[in-house]
Amino acid sequence: MRKFLTFGLIAAAMVPTLAQAQTRELRDGRQDIRQEQRDVNRAIRNGAPGHVVRDQQRDVREARREYREDWRDYRRSNRNVYHRPAYVGPRGYAYRPVAVGYRFAPTYYGRNYWVSDWQRYRLSAPGRNQQWIRYGNDVVLVDVRNGRTIAVNNSFFW
Repeated sequence: MRKFLTFGLIAAAMVPTLAQAQTRELRDGRQDIRQEQRDVNRAIRNGAPGHVVRDQQRDVREARREYREDWRDYRRSNRNVYHRPAYVGPRGYAYRPVAVGYRFAPTYYGRNYWVSDWQRYRLSAPGRNQQWIRYGNDVVLVDVRNGRTIAVNNSFFW
């Protein structure tokens, strides 16, 4: 019985540490991507040979792939964060998958549908006149001036 209690206490103490490690890993991944992209831009600016630029662009793609895998691992281990109540769209709502460039009617990106805690979901910071919105189980980055879709994360919520 003591072994079970000891194991339970150790496991309870380790959970916050693991969550911090995952968050740190995601932050480091974003920094790696930015650094790799700076290297590519510097090589292009300095007139590096084509094979050098291609190698560095491959490094950027690899860093982005690793970041996506880290994010998926985080999402899998924190399923409760991505479980939200049922989506209730505007009157006459009918879900249709959207792509970048799609234009939403203003009722779809009103304050009721904003994802204001985008950091909690590990989404990128919205730019000026941009807002993350929930659309069905998707999360969409919308330009609030004209309703144009900038980015789409399909099946984001469970």
